Amino acid sequence: MDQSAIRVVEAPALASEVCLPATAGRVGLLELFAAVSDGRSEQGRDHPVAVVLALAAGAVVAGMRGYTAIAGWVADVPEALRRRLYERGGGKPTVRFPPSKATIWRVVTDTDAQTFDQVVGTWLMTRMADERPDTAPDAAGEPDGSGPSGLMQVRLDGKVVRGATDADGTQVHLLAALAGRPGDVTVVAAQTQIDTKSNEVPHATEVLDRIRDLRDAVVTADALHTVKATAAHIHARDGFYVLPVKENRQALYTAVNALPWSQTPITYCHTDIGHARITRRTIRVLPAPPDLPFPHAAQVYLVERYVTDLAGEHPSAAAALGVTNLPATVASPADLAGYTQSHWGVESLHWLRDTLYAEDASTTRTRSGPRIMATLRNLAIGAIRLAGRHDITEATRWASRDMHRPFTILQLTT
Repeated sequence: MDQSAIRVVEAPALASEVCLPATAGRVGLLELFAAVSDGRSEQGRDHPVAVVLALAAGAVVAGMRGYTAIAGWVADVPEALRRRLYERGGGKPTVRFPPSKATIWRVVTDTDAQTFDQVVGTWLMTRMADERPDTAPDAAGEPDGSGPSGLMQVRLDGKVVRGATDADGTQVHLLAALAGRPGDVTVVAAQTQIDTKSNEVPHATEVLDRIRDLRDAVVTADALHTVKATAAHIHARDGFYVLPVKENRQALYTAVNALPWSQTPITYCHTDIGHARITRRTIRVLPAPPDLPFPHAAQVYLVERYVTDLAGEHPSAAAALGVTNLPATVASPADLAGYTQSHWGVESLHWLRDTLYAEDASTTRTRSGPRIMATLRNLAIGAIRLAGRHDITEATRWASRDMHRPFTILQLTT
């Protein structure tokens, strides 16, 4: 049973709707993959989409970056292990040859990307709830624990897959929601592709609507998403937001910037020493003015950051304003500072996809290929983190040295 405090929603009644198997207990990744369509006819098909996607997922956990590398790795999967996947995935266990590169390419490029993102998010969030059962709501619908410690942070952020450029020069642009408590394991709960004639803002609510319950969540994002419609949508779903205020929202920025910050005392301060520098962060918090031109605002804040080297030289300073609907009784200044700082943990996901998997250098661009490959990388990184490894690069090397390890990490085998 899905016990996550934030549950990934079932898709609306569209052609890509996920029809989960009616089985007791938690649904496995292979069974979820069986709900994905790649457009191929069932007749005469030796390699079911669920098995091909499972093999591709195992290859990506082992560090494979493209179709050629995935096909080569899949060819080396022991026959007994591959046969068990075919038995469970609805294929013919008598098939003694692995899917070819052409088959893998066709499945990946033709797979329903929206459904695939949904089932991967479902599996990752369910796994995270299994690892943290204390985050599940009780019978009354309230989370265990109280205060900010019971809140899940949902970080919205977009990424352009720079190498996935078509003949018209259009690049694939993805918007994802990374979920997890600050300082804890985070996984991609939902993802969507931005229309070529649009931007991230109108797609923010689409991504958030793929998360079933926002009642115990605080949504953070960059200043692009500090818009009234998104904030009102989060509040309407009983969620919280913590959003930066910059000059791209001039009326809001002017109103918040005009508040008496110089007379407002610092209510929280934190100092970090690392990466050959000393970083001191402070926050000042005020109640939101009743006439603030932003919906449901409860508090506004000013975060200041001072950075020097270890000798105390080469100082730099930066300041950022923000707004939240979190009341002071729920979120302290320290909590607000934590949410604003931990939001940028989403950049570590992008960094891993670019450095470990060379995503921006990939020229994969056909149909659903770039988005499916990005989702497979999200799945691999999330699964490795949920397996207790935080050194993702070294964990990938470790997984690549034994063909069984990637499938164990994905819980496709015991």
